[in-house]
Amino acid sequence: MSASTLALIPLLPLACAVVNALVGMRLPRRFAQTLAVAGVAAAAILTLFAWPLASGQGTRVTLYTWIASGSLSVPVTFLFDRLSAPMTLMVTSVSTIIHLYAVGYMEEDEDYARFFALLNFFVFAMLTIVLADNLILLFLGWEGVGFASYALIGFWYREEKNADAGRKAFLITRIGDVFFGIAILWLFRLLHTTSIEVINARAGTLAPATLTLLALLLLAGACGKSAQLPLMTWLPDAMAGPTPVSALIHAATMVTAGVYLLCRLFPLVSLSATGMAAIATVGALSALYAATCAIAQDDIKRVLAYSTMSQVGYMFLAVGVGSVAGAMFHLFIHAFFKSLLFMGAGCIIHLCGGDQNIFRMGGLVRKAPAVFWPFLVAALCLAGAPLTGGFFSKDGILTSAFAAGGYDRLLWGVGLLAAFLTAFYTFRLVFLVFAGSPRQPLHEERLPKLMVWTLYPLAALALFGGLLDLPSLWGGGSALSSYLGPFAGISHEAGATTEWLLAAAAIVLFIAGWLLAAWRYSPYRGIEGGTLRTFLLHGWEADSLFAALLVAPFSCLAHFLWKGIDVTVIDGVLHGAAGACQSAGEQLRRATTGKVSHYVVACSLGLLLILAWFLLGVTM
Repeated sequence: MSASTLALIPLLPLACAVVNALVGMRLPRRFAQTLAVAGVAAAAILTLFAWPLASGQGTRVTLYTWIASGSLSVPVTFLFDRLSAPMTLMVTSVSTIIHLYAVGYMEEDEDYARFFALLNFFVFAMLTIVLADNLILLFLGWEGVGFASYALIGFWYREEKNADAGRKAFLITRIGDVFFGIAILWLFRLLHTTSIEVINARAGTLAPATLTLLALLLLAGACGKSAQLPLMTWLPDAMAGPTPVSALIHAATMVTAGVYLLCRLFPLVSLSATGMAAIATVGALSALYAATCAIAQDDIKRVLAYSTMSQVGYMFLAVGVGSVAGAMFHLFIHAFFKSLLFMGAGCIIHLCGGDQNIFRMGGLVRKAPAVFWPFLVAALCLAGAPLTGGFFSKDGILTSAFAAGGYDRLLWGVGLLAAFLTAFYTFRLVFLVFAGSPRQPLHEERLPKLMVWTLYPLAALALFGGLLDLPSLWGGGSALSSYLGPFAGISHEAGATTEWLLAAAAIVLFIAGWLLAAWRYSPYRGIEGGTLRTFLLHGWEADSLFAALLVAPFSCLAHFLWKGIDVTVIDGVLHGAAGACQSAGEQLRRATTGKVSHYVVACSLGLLLILAWFLLGVTM
């Protein structure tokens, strides 16, 4: 495969998106759907054929120069190296399965062309982030996924809550984008380039304080896209979109963009100890925060949304302790089991007639065994069941945090607590949805075949994905770490005995979470209540807090500027001047009576005044 064909990987989904956007509604539904799936599938196949091009320093292909002004030159250049290649394969392969699933899920939706055009565009934007050789091109893809998420979250915009969720996601992620944009401009000012490779190479020439501020700016940008503290409130509401959108956002695109950004610029951020500590802290606290929220949710998709936030927190923790390989490994495994969980949730919602409340489900293990088994596999991966892909990827991160020592060992404890809560809320979800007796009749007895068949490849990838980076402790050779080579980050060794003890602790917590969930939710004991549950159900009242700290002062200021300045002062002065002119005109109007005798008297008085003025001037 020639290097020039690398550009087809992102451009094929874009071309299919354009066709569907322009003429999709004039095409037969099946053709438009096939076109959308084929574009992403072809990109996945091209990625496999292009794999040898990632060796060494990778391969670049430049299409044209996008911006050229003074010292600023921004070419549209794609870089296919050992970091972007596996990420590209993950995005295209998982997106292909989600597109196939979406064909079945959206089979009755009338606006199919817009949906698949946006879904293709989403993949194109994410591939632009992954393959971009410079920060300006990366930022273009960054804003592209922001727009696509806004349009897809609010896809059913005729319901106001869906439109509001799309706007919320767009606005909150823009906050992070502002910080990322400042970092890009500052880097160009300092280094006179936007090339990622050159920036990483020259980062050591920057002052320590500058590096810390840049790392914090990049962290803020990553937090917006990846829904980490404090820019996390948009993600649970993003569940308003169709379930394939949720699967795509949480698995292959959007929330993983922030993690990838930090991994791509790791040579820069790793030079700041403060920046690394901040990244690890945000990750650990986000993992714990989201896990506590997930244990109280009653909406199946919101449980999974908070679990995504928590799992991405582990990825941030891995980057913060220096393990880029650990972050990427968990990113891949998470993509497999989280897309499977969302797609399984979509099947469950379909069977329940659109009802997403887990307290009104139950008994689906007998009604939908074809959905239960792959969903259980994904749940075991999420909970960290021994020997699953999720166990190896999460345990690797916690081991790295422990081995790093110092402050990172405290974050290891936070991550361990989050792991216990993860096992608990995962089995809580499984017991409430599948165990016991049905708490409502099924609205559908059969699912579209594509919605069921697409679950099983993801189940296999999630279950056996640990082989991608099986540690030497378990008889593996850390294949992914070896493949990433210089991109793998910092390796922390804990010793065989310590690693066995850490693995045993993780297994004990998994079993404890399972048993606690089984005791509380099997059999079903009724809907939970209480002040604490309400607090966690609303995400620690984060929306209310932000409304009080940010929205309310802004609203008060806006109200003062409107009523106090605009209406009272500006409009008051203008209306007062206009009233004075109108009053003066009214008084003058009264002098116009229409009677000749009045006009003769007025003329006489005027003549007398003129004569008096003339005589006064002569005598003086």
